[in-house]
Order: sequence, then structure tokens, then C-alpha cells
Amino acid sequence: MDFLIKDLEWFLDMYILLVLGYAILIMSSYLVLAYLSTKALRSYLKKNSFVDYEVLLTSEFAPKLSLIAPAYNESFTIEENVKSLLSLNYNNYEVIVVNDGSKDNSMEILIKTYDLILAERDFHPQIETKKIRGLYISRNAAFKKLVVIDKENGGKADALNAGLNIANNPYVVCIDVDCILDKDSLLKLAKPFLESSGKRIIATGGVVRIANQCVIKNGRLVEVNIPDVMLSRIQVLEYLRAFLLGRMAWGKLDGLLLISGAFGAFDKEIALLAGGYDTKTVGEDMELVVRMRRYMLENTLPYTVCYIPDPLCWTEAPEDFKIFKKQRSRWMRGTIETLSFHKKMFLNPKYKLLGMLSVPYWTLFEFLAPGIEFIGLLITVFFIIFGLLNWHFFLLLVLFVYTFAVMFSVIALFSEERTYHKYPKQADFFKLLLAAFIEPVYFHPLTVYAALLGYKEKIKGTKGWGEMTRKGFTKKP
Repeated sequence: MDFLIKDLEWFLDMYILLVLGYAILIMSSYLVLAYLSTKALRSYLKKNSFVDYEVLLTSEFAPKLSLIAPAYNESFTIEENVKSLLSLNYNNYEVIVVNDGSKDNSMEILIKTYDLILAERDFHPQIETKKIRGLYISRNAAFKKLVVIDKENGGKADALNAGLNIANNPYVVCIDVDCILDKDSLLKLAKPFLESSGKRIIATGGVVRIANQCVIKNGRLVEVNIPDVMLSRIQVLEYLRAFLLGRMAWGKLDGLLLISGAFGAFDKEIALLAGGYDTKTVGEDMELVVRMRRYMLENTLPYTVCYIPDPLCWTEAPEDFKIFKKQRSRWMRGTIETLSFHKKMFLNPKYKLLGMLSVPYWTLFEFLAPGIEFIGLLITVFFIIFGLLNWHFFLLLVLFVYTFAVMFSVIALFSEERTYHKYPKQADFFKLLLAAFIEPVYFHPLTVYAALLGYKEKIKGTKGWGEMTRKGFTKKP
């Protein structure tokens, strides 16, 4: 019995050291990323403080863009969203809306609102997709930029591939149709392509924000509000951390693995050479970026992936746990699939920074973290049952982790306040500050649970996205 107790005590000591070591490692990485992001953000704001985007708007050298917006059962928001896409401050672009076999009246709304008719337009698909039922253009000259593809349902990746086949321009901008774009979004997104020298820019993306309770008028965001529902309010903080303190740093290191599927631009030629979007994964946005980067590295072609911190896109976040759970479990499945498809890159010096840092980081802190946290919880419960837990040390550790989590959210909040200040109301600042204190005990356990469901779904072989019900935006008359 004494031997068993000693073994348990040894195991407890090792467990404490591993937990502490992992916590310090992940927190240190967050602080390093925050430091790099802050430096990159200051440099970007200083460099772009005197940029006149009107010059780019009128320039004959402005990159020609094709916006591709897949739509599936988006009847609540599709009218406002397409208006938003058609009224952007940019000249050289077309809008391709892909109706991916919607079961609601999305197609009927598009036909009626934009006076659509069937078009005879020849195209030569380079990527195989589900059957195209019809190609529509508008009889109204005001909507001459609009093209609508009606096709059989094949999922978001298949819809994006259909858009790639149709697109006429050298750069494609892939966007979720439920998003609202700032009026200068395309100007800012296109700017890196003009500034490139030496290295070919194969993709670029910007910041995505939460639009719940924001007011929309004629496809434009006219009033920014903090969400009333705590679940979506905390996601505002989450997005601030991810985009301002995370992806900005990875962009500076040129190790970015993900351009948000909500809004990102790609070099069409490289996207097609890499094979387009993979229809076998639910994380098609991340997987395409990794595959395009891998293609460039394997063919020893100089390239880069850019990231800009401008808030370019506003999207609707889940407001109830049922929809949130589906979204986050799908994100985890997508992460697992991408890392699995490209496991050859893991700690492979052939893939430079991506193989030696980016992929290992995502594996350890994005893929494995929820599982490690859950196993740690089970071990902790075991030690409590057998009376072996040092409560004093355990409570200090919990307080330390909680304090760090709150501090990191506050850093992200103050970074937003000192830069873009999109939430000007003082009451909104304090609402977000309160959310930062609530998040670790309310939101974080939900994300871990959803990620664990993602593990389970992947093991069971679950396919597809699942239904993502939208409430729609608040409209101003």
C-alpha cells in the first residue's frame, strides 16, 4: 500500500510539473504573439496613416477582383448582403453569388430583387463541381457586376470551386454571403497586391468583426453595437484576440496558416494550380491556404501571405449554444483534417517556418489543447477523490490561469481602443470588460466541450457542415 501511495505521489508531482510547464508554454507563446502583433500593428498604422485610397480607386493598375459568395439557405440576410457587395468602393470587380442548392427561397429573392435572367455565357471549368443548373445576370444596368450561379448542393467548397471556374479576374475574393463589408474593404484588401515586390502574394486577409445587434441600412453597417446576448458578446473579445493579437503576429512572421473563410483574397492562378478547394474537408479555408503555401515551397517559388489589421468584414455570430456547438465542432474537425492532410510538413525543415513552427504550434495549441485540458480535468478529479490534491497549490494555479486569461482579453480590448476604436460608446467598453471576467468560467468550458465533440465527430466519420440557422441583421428603415 505504501508503494502505491508513493507511486501516486510521484505521479501527482509529475502531473503538476507537466500542467505548470504546459500552462507556462502556452501563455508565453501568447505573450510573444501579442508583442509581435503590437509592433506590426503600430508599423502598419504609421505606414498607412497618409494613404489616399481614392488614388487606388481611380487607378488603372488596381487589381481586377472577382468576389465569390456561396449561399445556402440565406434568405434572412441575402438581400442586404448582396446589396453590400454591389455597393463597395471599387471599380474593377464582379460579384459571383453561388446558390448552392438552397432549400429556402434564397434564389427566388435574388431573381426578384435583382431582376435576373438566364445568361448564355461560355466557360471552361478547370475544377469538377456539382451540376450547374443555371447562370444568371441582371437586366438592370445598376446590377451589371452581378452574376448568380444556381447549382446542385455540394457544400461550401464545391460552391467556391464553381465560382473559381466562372471568375474572369486574376484575383478572387471569397466571402461568406452573410457578411457585411466596410465600404473600403476591397481597396484595403487589394493594396498588398500592388505593393508586392519580389515575392508573389498568393493570399491576403483582414480582420473579421461581430455584427450582432449592429444596424444595417441598404447593405451598409451604419451603427456598431455590442451584442445583447453574452455568448455572442464574448465572441467579440475572442475575435479581437484572434485577429489583433494572433494573426497579425503570424502575418509578420510569414507563418500564417489561415485566411478567414468569411473574407479573404487569393491569387486565382495559384489556387487553381493547387487544385482549388478540397470538398473532403469542412475546413476548406485553412486547408487551401496550407496547400497553396505547400505548392509554392515544393516548387521553390518565392511567395508570401499577407495580413492586414483593418476591420474589413462583419459577420453574424451564433447566439445560442446549439448553433455555437455545431460551428466550433466543425472548426475542430477542419483543423484535424488539415493537419492530417499535411502531416508531412510537421517538423520538416523542407517547409521552413511553416514546418518548424506554424504546423507544430497549431498541433500543440489548437488541435491538442482541448484534449489535454480534458485529460487534466479527469486526473484532477481522480486526485480529489483519493485526497491527494494540494488544494492550496491547485487554487493558486487556477487563480493564475484565470488572471492571465482576463489580462490577455483586456490587452486585446485596449489594443482595439487605441487603434480602430470601433466601439465608441463608453458603456460598450465596460460591457466588453465585464465579459472578459466572465469568459474563463462561462465561454471557455463551452469551447472545450464543442472541440471535444469535434474529436468525437471526426472519429465517427461525421461529414458536412450541419445547419447553421441565421437570425438576420437589424435593419434601419
